[in-house]
Amino acid sequence: MTTIAAGPCFDTAREVADAVLYEGYVLYPYRASSAKNRMRWQFGVLVPPAYGLDVGEHAWHRTECLAEPRADAELVAQVRFLHTQRRTVQSAGPHRSFRTVDRLELPDRVLVPWDEGVEEAVEFRVPIAELCAAHNKAVAFPFRRPATEETEDVRDEAGQLVGRLVRRRAQVDGVLRLWAVELPGPCRVVRLRAVVENTGEWCPGLGRAADREAALPHALVSAHLLLGLTAGSFVSMTDPPEWAAPAVKECRNERTWPVLAGVDGRADVVLSSPIILEDHPRIAPESCGTLYDATEIDEILALRTAALTDQEKREARGTDDRAAAVVDLADSLPPEIWERLHGAVRSLREVTDGPPVLVTPGEEDAALADLMTPQLPWWDPAVDASVDPGTDRVLVDGTPVGAGSRVRLRPGRRRTDAQDLFLQDAPALVEAVIQDVDGVVHLAVTLDDDPGADLRRAQGRFLYFQPDEVVPVEAR
Repeated sequence: MTTIAAGPCFDTAREVADAVLYEGYVLYPYRASSAKNRMRWQFGVLVPPAYGLDVGEHAWHRTECLAEPRADAELVAQVRFLHTQRRTVQSAGPHRSFRTVDRLELPDRVLVPWDEGVEEAVEFRVPIAELCAAHNKAVAFPFRRPATEETEDVRDEAGQLVGRLVRRRAQVDGVLRLWAVELPGPCRVVRLRAVVENTGEWCPGLGRAADREAALPHALVSAHLLLGLTAGSFVSMTDPPEWAAPAVKECRNERTWPVLAGVDGRADVVLSSPIILEDHPRIAPESCGTLYDATEIDEILALRTAALTDQEKREARGTDDRAAAVVDLADSLPPEIWERLHGAVRSLREVTDGPPVLVTPGEEDAALADLMTPQLPWWDPAVDASVDPGTDRVLVDGTPVGAGSRVRLRPGRRRTDAQDLFLQDAPALVEAVIQDVDGVVHLAVTLDDDPGADLRRAQGRFLYFQPDEVVPVEAR
């Protein structure tokens, strides 16, 4: 009787992988008419080779990592991506005739043409020994998703047919190529390489320029990879042990980055995504649902969504079923969920008594007073009496400059704020001389022609320049 080894658990990794899969799928204000929702699919798009030749987008990505597989271990590889589904809107005529329209108004939603994303996943399983026996040659696993067409009737509140949605998916072809090489050493360590590639034969047509909109239905969108071992573990690529650091440096990852993502901190699963993550990433437990922008703050997005007008919500509901779910979620959150989104304590640290203090007889009261005196944090300027922003001076072209000095601004080339271009030669007043924790000196200034200078001074909100970016007025 043959037994099959249990596969690795992808549950924890899949939660984060879903956030990667739908990152930027539809953004606030969740309407197709929004400018930010007209240029979509920004992460992990593997385009057909014929399109990617001249536009800087790529047909493949590559993952390399180290593994310590046990005997008879198998590698489980799962390629996940979105398959673009093009939706058109048609209005109903007599005798079930239909014509394509730009929008279809309904009481609760406004239907418009839109590209939906259909989740796809293909999984392959292969013994590590078989990969190593290929002697540094790739073992290929091709996959295909066929073209399809579906229709959905649209009816009004009375059940009357008013139109239909036509959804079309183009054929998508791809391949997963796997390599494995055992590295020399006292322990069994294997370098794994996985390349996910779009092998579709779509091309823009003779004499036609490459069109991203036309290529997207044939692309693997938000493509990422899950790797798991039935026995053994992976080596962290972010924080490898000292013995593995040289081999980790030799690994090449192109357009993806692998991190450990096993259940309960285990190292038997790797998530390789087009978004750089840390080992064992997690979805915030306070998150109440998918808002399709995992780099944003849920509270901000939910508040903004709840504040949309009724017409904007109708348009969002008609844009995509997932956008409709976001609107419904924001409208239905109870007060206790809003409070939970507002802030969370991630961990608590126990504060214990410090070491015993030796007190000279007769000085008990003074020692007690010292213990009762509040201790200032390390970043408070009052901790270091040798530094005083109000009286310190710094030499600029041989002239002492400090609080009250008048200067003219000469922003340096290293500054990244484009607005600094407008401050060239602007007269300013030095308010303080500041030293940061690295000992770098900065001059806090207010502009002479700033009508809000008094308010900035009261709030301590200044502009900051380094000494070589100002010229003392006295020196002129």
